[in-house]
Amino acid sequence: MDGQTVLLRARVQTSRAQGNKMVFLNLRQRIDSVQALLTVTPEKVSKQMVKWAASLQDESIVLVEGVVKKSPEIIKSATVGDVELHLSQIHLIAGLEGRLPFTVEDAARPDTEIETNEEVQYKRVLLDTRLNNRVIDLRTQTNQAIFKLQHGIGHFFRDYLDAQGFIEIHSPKLQGAATESGASVFKVSYFKGSAFLAQSPQLAKQMAIAADFERVYEIGPVFRAEDSNTHRHMTEFIGLDLEMAIEEHYHEVMELLDSLFKHMFASLRETYKNEIDTVRRQFPADDFKWREGPEGTLRINFRQAVDFLVEDGVPREVLDDINTENEKRLGRIIKAKYDTDYFIIDKFPMELRPFYTMPDPEDPTVTNSYDFFMRGEEILSGAQRIHDPTLLAEKMRSKGVEPESMAFYVDAFKMGCPPHGGGGIGLERVLMLFLKLNNIRRASLFPRDPKRLEP
Repeated sequence: MDGQTVLLRARVQTSRAQGNKMVFLNLRQRIDSVQALLTVTPEKVSKQMVKWAASLQDESIVLVEGVVKKSPEIIKSATVGDVELHLSQIHLIAGLEGRLPFTVEDAARPDTEIETNEEVQYKRVLLDTRLNNRVIDLRTQTNQAIFKLQHGIGHFFRDYLDAQGFIEIHSPKLQGAATESGASVFKVSYFKGSAFLAQSPQLAKQMAIAADFERVYEIGPVFRAEDSNTHRHMTEFIGLDLEMAIEEHYHEVMELLDSLFKHMFASLRETYKNEIDTVRRQFPADDFKWREGPEGTLRINFRQAVDFLVEDGVPREVLDDINTENEKRLGRIIKAKYDTDYFIIDKFPMELRPFYTMPDPEDPTVTNSYDFFMRGEEILSGAQRIHDPTLLAEKMRSKGVEPESMAFYVDAFKMGCPPHGGGGIGLERVLMLFLKLNNIRRASLFPRDPKRLEP
């Protein structure tokens, strides 16, 4: 476009005057930026105009007109480094009232640059400061890229399942009883009584299968009243859930989920290469690895997972359940052994799973259930569900849930329901682990945790 005149609206990321006759502006649009130059020109650009342009606050929105000029050398401070704009007009569309809490440039700076640069004392923008001023923080090129990828995950999830004959459903988030366990549920007042916020669309999607929907999915909020202040827990997150009828074996569900993940990973890598590179500049990380080709995804059962950890020096007696720390350790063991960041654990013990999980017909102490992992952290939990009302009531009682308290749910299976299974995925967790952002709050637009209800 060398020599062409263009008109564009952008943010002034930074500006610097050189003398009183010239000003450089770094103009930003979403994940891209370009350098612009305004110079005193007789009859066209006065000194006053240059002075006015130089005084514009960072983050002002401007409308500019100028000529594209090929730049003699690459401009490192802009993502579009091979051209600059020579401006003839500049209009202020929206200025600022007050001062910025931090600059977008400071917010986008990688930690490594702050730590290694001794001459310049860069400001480190802390996560809490960012989240308190989230609108400014979201303007960074890194965040623009992160949320394009978040959109991509939802899009590829829908895309793949639509092609597999699924339909999207919408289940209520206000419920009369807790869906999972009583402890981690939010109670809200409901006219003269109380209601609960849905901990998952579990019961609704199973009822849809009993109603002959065959294959369903949902993308919607999930609420968990767990007082966990960790890097990977939120009290409200987006669940990508699905449920499907089974023809012969629950591995049909597991294999469909596996293909779904591989479709999402490959599509993200292909479609959003530029965005992934943008995020890498601020959060350097190894590319996410999964096994493609005939060998397929690594699958181990729970007992094998325990054996791997015991071989690595973890005492067997603490491994009735694999806690977060040991999950990560297992991730490292598997990465070293098989060079993959993505794997499946099958056949979890009965005591670790909810009441609606189908026991293994050959060994009732284990279940037809599985978890999927990315970089040693769980991102999906799923299983074959019990579709027989008598067995369901028995399992409910053994887990301390009275079948009468969820009669509507048990009744759904009394009228006949096909064998079925499914799984639930945490959107923000997948995004955090794919990009290795190290904190789930960075993968959520306006995160909710036990200490944060705004903005």
